Amino acid sequence: MKIERVNTHLLDFRLDTAFESASMRFDTRTHILVEIVCDDGTTGWGECLGPARPNAAVVKAYANWLIGQNPLETEKIWATLYNALRDQGQRGLTVTALSGIDIALWDIKGKVFNQPISILLGGRFREKVKAYATGSFKRDGVDRVSDNAEEMARHRAEGFHAAKIKIGFDLEEDLRVLRAVREAVGDDMRLMVDANHGYDSLDAIAFGKRAVDYGVDWFEEPVPPEQLAAYRAVREGQPIPVAGGETWHTRWGMREALETRAVDIVQPDLCGVGGFSEAKRVMDMASLYGVRVVPHVWGTAVQIAAALQFMASLVPDPMRGRPREPILEFDRTFNPFRQAVVKQPLEHYKGVVTIPDGPGLGIEIDRDALTEYRLKET
Repeated sequence: MKIERVNTHLLDFRLDTAFESASMRFDTRTHILVEIVCDDGTTGWGECLGPARPNAAVVKAYANWLIGQNPLETEKIWATLYNALRDQGQRGLTVTALSGIDIALWDIKGKVFNQPISILLGGRFREKVKAYATGSFKRDGVDRVSDNAEEMARHRAEGFHAAKIKIGFDLEEDLRVLRAVREAVGDDMRLMVDANHGYDSLDAIAFGKRAVDYGVDWFEEPVPPEQLAAYRAVREGQPIPVAGGETWHTRWGMREALETRAVDIVQPDLCGVGGFSEAKRVMDMASLYGVRVVPHVWGTAVQIAAALQFMASLVPDPMRGRPREPILEFDRTFNPFRQAVVKQPLEHYKGVVTIPDGPGLGIEIDRDALTEYRLKET
């Protein structure tokens, strides 16, 4: 069994209403899927976090080292690809592209052994997970405070037990948003905040001290990801648990943050940290330092499926009298092809998502959707 082809599928949809986080503007939804085809017809699917076109270029460069290889040798291939471009970058596009490839290889491995990836990772500790709704972006042409409150009330009505709101724009306005959302959803819904590294440490500390009264579970990406000293200052200077890690790639990118306890919660993204191979290592590292793992998820149903397989294998905390269950990030912003790319959507029911138990990722790709949403090159 050998790898015969490596394909990339760039998907795109222009939004009628753009929205923003503190660090990025979204006029379109653009994502990239990776398809690896073997000489016996077995196909694996993965997804890369980040800009689609640059990721596609790096995936195509990696193809030179993939063609003819045994797809089941995931560790060997991971090391080969990482070493091939390590001089050009141990983080960033070299790793996000590698992540999509690694996920596709694990999908193939699961299909060959007729097992879900979670079993191959060591076992399934759960068949379902609670999800939290991610939304509350700043939308063009609307009042942010009332818009966010109305949106989060809808998520509460759909059955979500938790939600995450976007901050990092303006300290006082962010606090007004948080106050309005808490009033809209009530006291018993979990709320998290995500600054998308829009603050400096002083504003982040000031926000945390005032936001604690509204019952915030965690404060995500308060400051730029490369400023670990600022992370530590925020963690020490205000009372809300600090989360981060979606842009800390590989075990080496996570190491200092874990060793110096810059965060209380680490958030590896399967499509960015290095795929399943590296996410497993990060999970094991986090357990050494007593840091909670809550994966970051932002993509299509392929990424959702990958996150679900990983979360199925997360080991319950043995130090607790009862298991601590993971929580799935569930993007609720508009994306018409998020679920369309698979024949059986991975949707929630009253805020709970069932983990696929089929081989590999447990999904089947709808190729008609790939054609419909294919990025039109200009």
